Amino acid sequence: MLSRIPLEAFRVFEAAARHGNFSAAARELGVTQAAVSRRIRGLEDQLGAALFLRRGRHVRLSEAGRQLHTRTRAALDYLEEALAPFQTEATQRPVALVAAGSVSHLWLGPHVRAFAREHPGVSLRLTTSDAMGDLANDHHDVTILYGSGEHPKWRLSPLVAEELVPVAAPSLLAETGLAPPLTPSEILRLDLIDYARVNAHWIPPAAWFDAEGQPVPADKPRLSFTSYLSAIEAAVQGDGVTLGSLGLIAGHIAAGRLVALSPSVLSTGFGYHLGLPRNRSVSADALALYRHLLTARSWR
Repeated sequence: MLSRIPLEAFRVFEAAARHGNFSAAARELGVTQAAVSRRIRGLEDQLGAALFLRRGRHVRLSEAGRQLHTRTRAALDYLEEALAPFQTEATQRPVALVAAGSVSHLWLGPHVRAFAREHPGVSLRLTTSDAMGDLANDHHDVTILYGSGEHPKWRLSPLVAEELVPVAAPSLLAETGLAPPLTPSEILRLDLIDYARVNAHWIPPAAWFDAEGQPVPADKPRLSFTSYLSAIEAAVQGDGVTLGSLGLIAGHIAAGRLVALSPSVLSTGFGYHLGLPRNRSVSADALALYRHLLTARSWR
């Protein structure tokens, strides 16, 4: 059967499965949506199984599709790894990883340290930057990009979904006598911490209150920081309430340094995506790091 199915069909299927969207897969591959649909339909006909469940414009993997995607992704990674010895330059330098400051400090650190322990022979160079030009520079081997999951230079996979909720330190709640869950008006009795938007899609704290039908008064927020990381650190210190991205601050919540103040979570549809360069192969070490980070994903 394999001899009758072109490799391109599996590349198209893998992209469609990863994005959960035929249009996004088409943009990644540089083809039309109709071409993706035809290739998927042809693959389903050859396999005799539905790989996607279709409802209007929305698609999701069937059980057979999930099983095939797991094996297809592993096979393509294996092929990338087999090509790595031909990339002489790539095998002679450290794996270059780039991520924004908030991701590096709040989420990435423990996973990089775990990877280093498991791969003592691999050299890793981490670049931390909030400049999109640095994050999207495909001279790096692996990137973490914020957005919707599409980029012309990177093949992206969902990593950390953006799910936002007001958070504060337990010490601040103890001082005020408040206990979660709190209403939006109760939360606004506390000092509100804002942060600079380094990406056009970043959500300010006021957006969560707007979604709850509670406008933020003109005298709030009282504190404002030039970085999201600084805003989170201020909240940990008990200086006020800020909007927490649950996937990024999971460590703080698990350790009891921050608590969610409301059960209402704002899911923006954006998030952080893990990427490999589209136009070149990377080393086996870079692929190992990519797979390691992907196993830690928190995208539902």
